[in-house]
Amino acid sequence: MNDSASWGAATRALRTGHQRTEQREHAEPIFTTSSYVFHSAAHAAECFANETGEHNIYSRFTNPTVSIFEQRLAALEGAERGVATSSGMAAILSVCLAFLEQGDEVVCSRSVFGSTVGLFSRLMSRYGITTHFVELNQISAWEAACNARTKLFFAETPSNPLCELVDLTALSQLARARGVKLVVDNCFCTPALQQPLALGADIVVHSATKYLDGQGRMVGGAVVGSQEDMAAVFGVVRTAGPCMSPFNAWVFLKGLETLSLRMKAHSENALNLALWLEQQPGVARVHYAGLPSHPQHALAQQQMRAFGGVLSFEMAGGREAAWRVIDATRILSITANLGDAKTTITHPATTTHARVAPEARLAAGITDGLVRIAVGLEDLPDLQADLEQGLRGEVVL
Repeated sequence: MNDSASWGAATRALRTGHQRTEQREHAEPIFTTSSYVFHSAAHAAECFANETGEHNIYSRFTNPTVSIFEQRLAALEGAERGVATSSGMAAILSVCLAFLEQGDEVVCSRSVFGSTVGLFSRLMSRYGITTHFVELNQISAWEAACNARTKLFFAETPSNPLCELVDLTALSQLARARGVKLVVDNCFCTPALQQPLALGADIVVHSATKYLDGQGRMVGGAVVGSQEDMAAVFGVVRTAGPCMSPFNAWVFLKGLETLSLRMKAHSENALNLALWLEQQPGVARVHYAGLPSHPQHALAQQQMRAFGGVLSFEMAGGREAAWRVIDATRILSITANLGDAKTTITHPATTTHARVAPEARLAAGITDGLVRIAVGLEDLPDLQADLEQGLRGEVVL
């Protein structure tokens, strides 16, 4: 293979990581094997002594198909190395296990995925790790919550589901000044739209289940960053076993091939739908960083190439009005997943954030009238027509 350092993003998404076997295959092969055969006892001893993951030993932590996915995603994010996991939450957990111990503290943005809140507030707290939740866009709040025991900053930008942003350059400068690792969930943007490492972040995590796949087929996750940091994360995956299957990795590779094209189309559809929603009766507010009305629109233009496929809007009539809109749809899929080619719609307060305490949910801005749409690749007029009846207050039987 040629040196990929000078390749464009679309080329890297298609070509990085695949070293053809003696069969000279054009597509990446799926290595469905649990283990690998060694030339000799000495060769086996040499491979087991190597802690880098460069030698295939056992597919819980080394598999050629998974390695291609890790290398390709790392190349797209501008990272030195990637580590694949069984899910996006497994990726976040692996980072926590790699870098946190009893007595450490985390500062996390308040507006994150509901399971992320649960991981930090319920599970990590059992092991003596304290998490302080702060407003995502207030750098002063991050600084105030930081102390000598703080080891990680965790941010999701844009946030789920309110599309809030943080100035990644400013937050990374604060993290470096305090000796804290900045971890960024880049699920909503993907490297096609935003590269947090280039803006100063130390580690990026992904739910590959979302846009990296792009068609709602598989569950998986990934962590990317420096060789040193990823060696620590790899050690967790090797020992604890939250690994990605070869078949899932192969599906994600196929998703990466069209990532830049899909994210452009998702973003165009979402922006046009957000502009339309702003004009609809009953809609009190639309949350989407691509809108000129968004309070952080200028920041979004600086650190994102486009604004992604996820938006949310608040219905003036509260939960009743929100559920009416959702139930009236016939094209949109009522599901909490996102990142699919098919548009999905959900009520965050009773689905993705249902397990978050009501007071914490309200503090994060997730009201009963909030509806989230992950805009897919359908024709825009069809999406608008599918939402109109519910927005007009009509009940569909």
